[in-house]
Amino acid sequence: MVFGPRGAAEIEEQVAALEAAGGRSYHLQARDFTDMVSTCDAFAAALGFPGYFGRNWDALVDCLDDLHGHHTGGVGIVVVVHGADLLLDSADLKVLLASLCLAADRANTEVDPDGCPRDVPVVIEHFVFLLDQVAAERFAVRIEDPDLVVETGAGFLTVTLNLAVWRP
Repeated sequence: MVFGPRGAAEIEEQVAALEAAGGRSYHLQARDFTDMVSTCDAFAAALGFPGYFGRNWDALVDCLDDLHGHHTGGVGIVVVVHGADLLLDSADLKVLLASLCLAADRANTEVDPDGCPRDVPVVIEHFVFLLDQVAAERFAVRIEDPDLVVETGAGFLTVTLNLAVWRP
């Protein structure tokens, strides 16, 4: 996942390239992420999660892992979160990012969490957090966690799952 400034050419080009290849983009507003339930509701509404969606972090991971077909265009998705500055002081920031990283890792893997081959194609999932005024680097300290790898540079911040922790 990437944090970067709104209007960054690099981000706009990557989103456009994914869409041109048949992938899908979904747009959410950080102002809707006031707590776990509202965050889950925002994802559910934007991505059309099924009615049985549990509205918790584990269920978010599961539903993002289950996206296929019309959700992804058979290529992949990018979820763009606008106004992400609002998340800097969120109590749920680390768990949200860890959940999204875990969902992307699962969707991008050819085996399920039990190590069995999946019967669905791999799906590439990207999450982009667009910032209006806050520098991306300010998020680095707030999301420092052994479960995550956080890197900064050139005005962007990337967050990935720490595979040494998750797949020892």
